[in-house]
Amino acid sequence: MKRVRITLDPRGAYAPPIYERLAGGADYIERARIVNWNVSDPPTGFLFRLEGEYRRFERELAESSMVSDYEVLPITDRACYCFLEGEVSTAARSLFENFTRGSLMTVPPIECNDDGTNTFSIVGTEADIQAAVDGVPDGVGVTLEQVGGKRVATDSVVGRLSERQREAVVAAFELGYYDVPRTATTEDVARELDCATATAAEHLQKAESTVFTSLFDA
Repeated sequence: MKRVRITLDPRGAYAPPIYERLAGGADYIERARIVNWNVSDPPTGFLFRLEGEYRRFERELAESSMVSDYEVLPITDRACYCFLEGEVSTAARSLFENFTRGSLMTVPPIECNDDGTNTFSIVGTEADIQAAVDGVPDGVGVTLEQVGGKRVATDSVVGRLSERQREAVVAAFELGYYDVPRTATTEDVARELDCATATAAEHLQKAESTVFTSLFDA
């Protein structure tokens, strides 16, 4: 068995509107994971785990013409499971199917990142993994994050953070943002990242939410 952790950057027809909302398109969603899915026959079914103001997302589902059925299962007031059934484009369906051929298995969850990408692990034979990577359409960016490793799942909560969130947390640590007493501000972190103060604050807030949620995930 071979293991690869991969990041895809779907655009256009490969990224359904609902996915775009979950992958950075809705600032009220702090974290979105695709826990399971069924694309064998239309309509397509997905099970998400969402963190944030998920009731706002529920209202969007109710108004979407692409969604034929959905149900929100609250965990807390800021976390839920969400099942939905609906139509996706042929392109989006083919992208999922590309990673289910032969011996391949996708290891849930698929992390929907704030920059529109998604990250997941696949296992299977070396030949089937190579064929899947080669079969990614030209309209979809693909990055191999890791090949091999002793574990199939992500090793730590750090792996749940987006690249930009990790950069923000590292910068904050180095500057003294997390020192007691605090010796740096959000503005200092923003200067280090060369971004707006509000953007730096958002990266830190989402990273902190992910870390603390992982402590009580069970």
